[in-house]
Amino acid sequence: MQIEDIFKALGDPTRLRIARLLGAMELAVGELAQVLGQSQPRVSRHVGILCDAGLAERRREGSWVFLRQSEPSAPLIEAVQSLLTLAETEEPTFAALCDADRRKLAAIRDARETAAETYFARHAGEWDELRALHSADVEVERRLSDALADAPLGAMLDIGTGTGRMAELFADRAERIVALDKNLEMLRVARAKLQHLPTAQIELVQGDFADLPFADATFDTVLLHQVLHFAPDPAPALIEAARVLRSGGRIAIVDFASHDHEELRTRHQHVRLGFADRQMAELLGAAGFVACPPLALEGGALVVKIWTATRLPAAVTAKIPALETAR
Repeated sequence: MQIEDIFKALGDPTRLRIARLLGAMELAVGELAQVLGQSQPRVSRHVGILCDAGLAERRREGSWVFLRQSEPSAPLIEAVQSLLTLAETEEPTFAALCDADRRKLAAIRDARETAAETYFARHAGEWDELRALHSADVEVERRLSDALADAPLGAMLDIGTGTGRMAELFADRAERIVALDKNLEMLRVARAKLQHLPTAQIELVQGDFADLPFADATFDTVLLHQVLHFAPDPAPALIEAARVLRSGGRIAIVDFASHDHEELRTRHQHVRLGFADRQMAELLGAAGFVACPPLALEGGALVVKIWTATRLPAAVTAKIPALETAR
């Protein structure tokens, strides 16, 4: 990131407005065009200049491209946002543009929430049917929160974030949260739920739990909440979770104990009918974790289990033999 490139990139009223908007929330290029009242190709050119200068980052989700402010905690990025805040207080014309942009931004937020409500309404019956089979969500969340209360969460990865509820639950305890999901529609639901959180604190990413798009040792905590039963083979997902965890980092898995509700395969696309404690211990051990005693919530036909484990140092995990039988 060169200081000359930054000042050149900011030498345009539209790019100043974009930089101000990205300081508030992550936006799709089409959403930016809607707020700015400009064509999408024109906005894309401005976005390209900001990205080349290191002031913004692109991320593709299907056919959509989302933009976010680059490294919000970096001193130069913080300085740019401080400068824009000052400019808004000192320059009436710029302040008026920013105020109008924020009003349009509110419409974007409302549209996201409306889309999320439509999705919920379409699937509410399915989810209510599944919830009726196990302990109340509030009790599961309380027990999970307690299970992770003995150490800081640090940088947290929520794999299979779904509606974003887990990211929302732990937002005030984690330094930052990356919420990952493979399903684009679910990511848009999560974005609507989480858009009130600071952009520096939350990031939404499309990705597969068997091939995580992150460098080794990136996170301190990994969470898989009601996700692993969708895996044809859970071993690669846990190996990937271990890879992106730092030594001593923790994993928490919330899922069902072994059961015989075959209808969940067809009605809810569950690939696995829960997990036995021994099977989960073997899976975690083979991935390089030391497991803690599991917790059981027996408030319904389906028993919810919470398995937690700690990531062993890489030098130790290199000696662990490949998983053969836990599948």
